[in-house]
Amino acid sequence: MRFTRDERGEGPIITGIVGRGFRVDEGVYEGLLITPERADGWDPPALADLGEDDLAPILALDPVPEFLILGTGAKMLLPPPRLTAALEARGIGIEPMDSRAAARAWGVLRAELRWVAGALYPLD
Repeated sequence: MRFTRDERGEGPIITGIVGRGFRVDEGVYEGLLITPERADGWDPPALADLGEDDLAPILALDPVPEFLILGTGAKMLLPPPRLTAALEARGIGIEPMDSRAAARAWGVLRAELRWVAGALYPLD
């Protein structure tokens, strides 16, 4: 699958899905942490074990993101309630969705220059 968009936000853009992963600029990442400033490969834990430490690069953003797009893999799953509560305590919302939808949402939100971050699990 390939995404095209004439209006691009600043920073890294997800341009397609390749196998289990995501094409960002010139790289392909199976797991992906993406912010308006950079994209990095990510080896996430099982979703039930996902915690704040796993999202450290996102939580270090200044200012903090409006919300986190959480791509949960091939299907939408809910994150652990303790993670949702911890992010909300920091003023960061969390929007879980399947990782394909998360990749599309990233492009739309960044084209609007929204200050968001994404953590995308590989597609299974």
